[in-house]
Amino acid sequence: MPELPIPMLSILGFPSAAESEITATILHLLLQLAVILIAAKVAGELALRLLRAPPVLAELAAGVIIGPYALGSMPIPGFGPLFALPEGAAHGGLPVGSELFALAQLGSIVLLFRVGLETDLKQFLTYAGPGTAVAMGGVVLPFALGVAATIFLGFAGPEGIWSPEALFMGAIMTATSVGITARVLGDINRLETPEGLTVIAAAVVDDVLSILVLTVVAGINAANAAATGISLTGVAWVAFKAVAFWLGLSGLGILASPYIGRFITAFRAPGASVALTVALALLAAGLAQSFGLAFIIGAFSIGLALSRTDLGLRVEQALTPVAEVLVPVFFVVMGMLVDVRAMQGAVAFGLLISALAVLGKALGAGLPALVTGFNTRGAIRIGAGMVPRGEVALIIAGVGLSQEIIGQDLFGVSIMMTVITTVVAPVALVPLFRRGGGGLRRPPPPWTASRPPTAPPHAAH
Repeated sequence: MPELPIPMLSILGFPSAAESEITATILHLLLQLAVILIAAKVAGELALRLLRAPPVLAELAAGVIIGPYALGSMPIPGFGPLFALPEGAAHGGLPVGSELFALAQLGSIVLLFRVGLETDLKQFLTYAGPGTAVAMGGVVLPFALGVAATIFLGFAGPEGIWSPEALFMGAIMTATSVGITARVLGDINRLETPEGLTVIAAAVVDDVLSILVLTVVAGINAANAAATGISLTGVAWVAFKAVAFWLGLSGLGILASPYIGRFITAFRAPGASVALTVALALLAAGLAQSFGLAFIIGAFSIGLALSRTDLGLRVEQALTPVAEVLVPVFFVVMGMLVDVRAMQGAVAFGLLISALAVLGKALGAGLPALVTGFNTRGAIRIGAGMVPRGEVALIIAGVGLSQEIIGQDLFGVSIMMTVITTVVAPVALVPLFRRGGGGLRRPPPPWTASRPPTAPPHAAH
């Protein structure tokens, strides 16, 4: 960290040396955030105007360009590198500072909290049956393909099928981006179709399942690191504990949401509703992490519980400017974690994983759709709608790298797969829906007449 001229802060009780270090750290972080936000918004604008692509891809690319493995390592006269690699990054540590990474994770919590707030709870429960069937198929087949490809091409560890690397690649293949699919369907006015509603419901279930799979993989990785051996009983216990906590938190949140809403709205202090609701989401995120789940599941569960309350609607609207600042930071920082040079030896593997990711979702989600009443046309649309990995895969990839489940090569492969599937899905979805024709084998069931959920607020990212 460079030494910079700073004002005295002795009134706070800091000795001059500590004062200098703390202030320099804050100043460095402020400059980093300024550059990140400028790069994110400029890249997003170019993506929308020139490429008509989701800004999230541009934000990810901006992170790669300004990150520590590219322009960020170049020294600024009188200051030094803005995004220099921290000590320990060469030995598996994070390539960005802990302060910046923590802010990025806060952005992911806000992102998933808003997804929960925007999700229509009634429709989520209504479509839980067919959505879960589609989601299960969209988890099992991609997971198996990811594990098999990792082992076959020699990227797995000596544990074989129990290798953390193989299991992680299977886990990241299970993700689905509800935001990107909802944005595409909303833009072409097909969100209210039976296929659109089923895809949205399945994608939400898919996100939860993919995080649960990641939780189990992290538990297996911890067992390997501790040299305690892998126990099927232990894995089952981790999975049970994670599922039980998620269901318990969601159920308790839904039952208590009217009382929570009345309690919080009783506060008259300005901003109290937003502050207390966000505090509740942060508390749930922390509890989820302590039970072995990713913190984003806790934030999503609280958002979902409050989604049908007046408080949830007000908070969702009030969080919009906050999300517009924090969420792009998350995506740009995820891009900064990519070392393009480290993945050069895994390009072929990345292309194969990307192809299997498209095939796995198309078949894994499309075949169950045929069983639940859709015709071939509808099943293909649903399969295509489940293909994009988007922000969920980025979250999983960040967890995998930060917990040292994977290295830079497989992290780069994960990013490559995320980008390819996120680009392919909109290209396929638009013509599939615009060709017309119903997607059901029989007349629409009563639930198709209900009001469809609106596109999640983070879809623009």
